[in-house]
Amino acid sequence: MINFVLLIFVLNAILYKPIMKVIDARKKRVDESKEKVGSFDDLIEQKVADYEETLRQARVDAMNQREEIKNEGVEAGKKILADTRDEVTAMIQDFRAKIAAEKEQARQTLQERTQEIAREISEKVLGRSVQ
Repeated sequence: MINFVLLIFVLNAILYKPIMKVIDARKKRVDESKEKVGSFDDLIEQKVADYEETLRQARVDAMNQREEIKNEGVEAGKKILADTRDEVTAMIQDFRAKIAAEKEQARQTLQERTQEIAREISEKVLGRSVQ
């Protein structure tokens, strides 16, 4: 009976506590990664909202310009309207490209960090280097 109790204390000190520390550290890192993902999601949503507001404002500006052009003359109006459309299309493409690039960068950052954390956890659990 005494041997059993001693075995429990020894295993607790040597095996159970270190494993629990590794598991707790892993959980903490996973939680931090989830928080980062959440913040990146919020950032992406904000960028999309900004994009939509800019697009709405661009459309309002385009309509105002259209009225001015219409009053100045049909030929001059057609030219300015075509320029405005090209500008709005370029802005839309630019915003989409920026959002896509930021989203991809966020995903890559998170993916790299996730792989790094997984490798560190594997090394700690296995007690050797993992490639």
